[in-house]
Amino acid sequence: MSGPGEDTRGAAIWQARRLLRASRVASLATQTDGQPFVALVTPATAPDLSVVLWLSSLSQHTRHLLREPRCALLAANAPTEQNPQTAPRLTVMGLAEKIEDIALKARWLAVHPYATPYAEFADFSLWRIRPTGGDFVGGFAQATRLGMADLTPDPAAVAAVEAASAEIMTLYNADHADAMAAIVHGAGGAAGAWRMMAVDVDGCDLAMDGRVLRVAFTAPMDDADGIRQELIRLARAGR
Repeated sequence: MSGPGEDTRGAAIWQARRLLRASRVASLATQTDGQPFVALVTPATAPDLSVVLWLSSLSQHTRHLLREPRCALLAANAPTEQNPQTAPRLTVMGLAEKIEDIALKARWLAVHPYATPYAEFADFSLWRIRPTGGDFVGGFAQATRLGMADLTPDPAAVAAVEAASAEIMTLYNADHADAMAAIVHGAGGAAGAWRMMAVDVDGCDLAMDGRVLRVAFTAPMDDADGIRQELIRLARAGR
């Protein structure tokens, strides 16, 4: 049986994963010749929770990463109180690498559809940041140090969900309009023709008319059956 400290830490790790999955804007810290530099970036997450970025080779931070791949990303929820330090935020430290991956590019575009016009620009390329650790602050004086394992979902679960994701999305987009509407309602989204664009062990991304809605699961899922049962639960809760 886990103690109170373990329960609190587990909750913080889950909050950190949910925050990173839902983040659509973040600050990227790089360095050049020992000088820190911070830039605004628009992240998505891969199925394994690594961070995916679409970066221009003309940007200073991209040039920095080519010389020094160590970096950090800060993602934060919008403050809901007068003191901004009460808002949850997550710093992810990691190593960046330039990659070519059609599936990950499609996943990035799914949550940043406005970027489609420059998706084929020659000076842009796909980058992935593999987390090596992090720091989650759930509110004022609520810090939790995270290791690489805390930001790495179970590989077997990731593979199982990824293998079934296309089938799940096709099923819900084609035959489960009522369930989709209920899920969106439960997540606070507006009524409309939403489509499921991505699904992972932690939740799913829905899109409609350029808007994107992240729907988090109640806990990380272990396999496709768990995803299906969780979507049924979310639909029932949203009705």
